[in-house]
Amino acid sequence: MFEGSVAVDTEAMGLNTQRDRLCVIQISAGDGDAHIVHFPTAKYDSPNLKKYLSDDEIVKIFHFARFDVAILQYYLNININNIYCTKIVSRLARTYTDHHGLKDLCSELLKVNISKNQQSSNWGKKSLTDAQVKYAAQDVLYLHQIREILDEMLEQEGRTELANACFGFLPTRVKLDLLGWFDMDIFKH
Repeated sequence: MFEGSVAVDTEAMGLNTQRDRLCVIQISAGDGDAHIVHFPTAKYDSPNLKKYLSDDEIVKIFHFARFDVAILQYYLNININNIYCTKIVSRLARTYTDHHGLKDLCSELLKVNISKNQQSSNWGKKSLTDAQVKYAAQDVLYLHQIREILDEMLEQEGRTELANACFGFLPTRVKLDLLGWFDMDIFKH
């Protein structure tokens, strides 16, 4: 079903991985379709999804991979590698701005306006609303296109190797987060 690359995002009850449970995973192959997996309860038996997300041959495209990879690893008990993060690339390639949110990238790079109104809604309820489903889909539908544009910008600035090094470090950063060093810069003096 998914080959090459897949855009991935998550929705949770909050931003504390160990307190606020995973509720939704959305994925897209970049073909204009989004697949939404809803977990109304804390039961994460999803072998096919786990298989795709832990497949090292598939590039997983995230926006703010640090959070998504951490929550996926914590609740699905899988390791995720071969990661691409549009937020990291945006920060490396778009140094002319400090606006690196997905909404900002969609607006500037694709001329698409997305709504973030459902971002803080109750993702753990029994059924998702149409607005929540639409919101969740938007968070993955544009990531492939954004990646293409950002890769050109990254190449132009000569920072592709640096981005790849950041992606390679993400599993370690996630491990540090999950072990309690989420708000500490361990490299700081």
